[in-house]
Amino acid sequence: MAIHKLDLGEFDEIDYNLIAIHTALEDYRLAFFINQKLPIILGKSKDEVQINIKEGETKFSRFYYYDSENAISWNLIQNKNEVYQDQKKDIAQNLFSNITMEISTKVYLLPEFKKADYFLKIENTQDTINVSKIKEILNTIESISTVYTVDTNQIKSKNNLIF
Repeated sequence: MAIHKLDLGEFDEIDYNLIAIHTALEDYRLAFFINQKLPIILGKSKDEVQINIKEGETKFSRFYYYDSENAISWNLIQNKNEVYQDQKKDIAQNLFSNITMEISTKVYLLPEFKKADYFLKIENTQDTINVSKIKEILNTIESISTVYTVDTNQIKSKNNLIF
């Protein structure tokens, strides 16, 4: 009987570039400015990036564009969001008993990069796109303070980028 072996190392290859963006812009405004500067048309995706953590469940907004000519996927993903929890206070019988408090916790898509506001994930590039040129173009957007490429080997929570 023949033995078949699967090499899972082939599936670990990273075929995307990740650009971190620091800005105070709302996601839809950033997508609008990126669409003006780059030859892409990012649109709001119904499939938001969902993350489950111990505090609860949250969804990060996502803008998506697929370039069918070059077979390249573009994703603009929010990095910061909040999880809201209801906490009921029932300690004593007084004026403030039975008060429900809502507590928010800040959650990050990639906790290693807490200062980044958004990520631009470009998939299936295979050297067809000049990432440094894209960074230069993004830096020309007035409301963006910093743009840099993320070393994908530094990311501990790579599973959050699978969508």
